[in-house]
Amino acid sequence: MNRERFDEITERYSRLKIGIVGDFCLDRYFEIDPELSEISIETELEVHNVVNVRTQPGAGGTILNNLVALGVGEIIPIGFCGADGEGWLLERALQERANVCLDHFLRTEERKTFTYSKPLILSPGAAPQELNRLDQKNWTATPEGVSLAVVQSLRSIADEVDALIVMDQVDKPGTGVVTPIVLECLAELAQAYPELPMLADSRQGLADYPPLSFKMNANELQLMVNSSTPLGRDEIFREVASLCESHQRPAFVTLAEGGVIGGAAGECPSHQACFPVRGDIDIVGAGDSVTANLTTALAADASVREALELAMAGASVVVHQLGTTGTASQSQIADLLL
Repeated sequence: MNRERFDEITERYSRLKIGIVGDFCLDRYFEIDPELSEISIETELEVHNVVNVRTQPGAGGTILNNLVALGVGEIIPIGFCGADGEGWLLERALQERANVCLDHFLRTEERKTFTYSKPLILSPGAAPQELNRLDQKNWTATPEGVSLAVVQSLRSIADEVDALIVMDQVDKPGTGVVTPIVLECLAELAQAYPELPMLADSRQGLADYPPLSFKMNANELQLMVNSSTPLGRDEIFREVASLCESHQRPAFVTLAEGGVIGGAAGECPSHQACFPVRGDIDIVGAGDSVTANLTTALAADASVREALELAMAGASVVVHQLGTTGTASQSQIADLLL
């Protein structure tokens, strides 16, 4: 990609409106100074003294952070948080992001706020060391009334947005934002808006999803096609082509350090390699950066081939940010790509 084409695509970003429906969590980092370690008198266990706490939106919020960094004109999160302290922190973190509209973000007493608490030991001259994470999740089914509120929001914004991202982050199906009721609505919207980029990513796999654009990793693809062995590259190419034709939408499979394969209906899939590693890396958030860049580029009329190139550059920027779930801006991507 040359500079002229990069500028042609990215100058459209500020005019885009992108919705994200799915699970938004609070990422809370507890920064620990190991030199202040002590032993508890009561338990005789080591005490980690926290010297700083920082918070940011995670899961669907990580995608949102990347859309903000890319300069997307308006971002609409569709989801919920609990009526608890973590929910207050999550809403405040979302409000602090540029160009975010919270009209469709629900606070409800019927759910807890999905939270990742991440203790980090920060030693001079060393990469941050993450200790065991502490998670807060919902383990019961999302109430129907909450799902219907999400559906109402989806229907109200469908003809306004230039793209829609679906992010299902929960471990137990039906306990988050993307419930069967919401999937039924997404199926209706996919049929009603065949030209609208709608990219789905799910920790539970996409086998039961309507015909949207799928973004998954190679292991998730293997499970979806019921293969007993890992798929080879040629097999992944064939499966991507098959998805593109059956859904009549682009499809993408990430290959970790092997890059990404993507395609569109009527086209041969393409492979984009990863950029070379330039030091220590932290892969957390790379996949969400890929999702954000693919969706934004496609909404800005980039080809699948161009979207893959931009996505891999964005992921390379993100993995070199240590001790945080990073983002990639237009200028950072340009510095790497051009």
